[in-house]
Amino acid sequence: MHIDLTGKTAIVTGSTAGIGLAVVKGLAASGAAVVLNGRSQASVDRALAAVRAEQPKAKVTGFAQDLGTAAGCAALVAAHPACDILVNNLGIFELQDFFETPDETWTRFFEVNVLSGVRLARAYTPGMVGKGWGRVVFVSSESALNIPADMIHYGMTKTAQVSVARGLAKRVAGTGVTVNTVLPGPTLSDGLADMLADEARKSGKSLQEVADGFVREHRSSSLIQRAATVEEIANMIVYACSLQASATTGAALRVDGGTFDSI
Repeated sequence: MHIDLTGKTAIVTGSTAGIGLAVVKGLAASGAAVVLNGRSQASVDRALAAVRAEQPKAKVTGFAQDLGTAAGCAALVAAHPACDILVNNLGIFELQDFFETPDETWTRFFEVNVLSGVRLARAYTPGMVGKGWGRVVFVSSESALNIPADMIHYGMTKTAQVSVARGLAKRVAGTGVTVNTVLPGPTLSDGLADMLADEARKSGKSLQEVADGFVREHRSSSLIQRAATVEEIANMIVYACSLQASATTGAALRVDGGTFDSI
């Protein structure tokens, strides 16, 4: 299958590292003109350099702004008023016990993980509908279905993303615009790497070995018995953004290594 997104413009939020950056690279390699995003100019510049080092001819630009705020989303729309593909990848996570999680944390997680995507989908999807083609992808998590007891506030936001995407897919039914959610499982992204870095140093094992052990211990239902790579997650997202995925909409696409036990 050859995915060709030549002539399409994509925006990928929270994309200076990890899954987001892998998505930028995948979309750019497929011919799309991509806007990558991070909170600081320094992180944006580093990401742009990384993409161009691998793909010298990539059509990629950067936008430095915190899209976890209404003002940040408005600034993005003002600078880039239209796109064909919107990947709502921005998200935060943090281990915290339910009984010790204050209102402010619940509000912050909802604002960043849910409302950022709501605001941008609300701004960009009507233009896609007007053109008769578009792709909106919310990057959720297997935690949307398998709520983690050690970060319930995070799981809540991931479930909310699935709900928003399904509802929006119904709202734009028959327009040529698809809306889907992608649910990664445990992935060796920068966030997980940071969380496991101390253990890797102490044990003398590689990050991949420690991450795989983490999956076997904490996500024992995983069928691949290892952490996925960011590229494996990005492959599904890029497919959901492709012309070939025209009959896939309103779906929660699992890339969880079989962690969620269902048929």
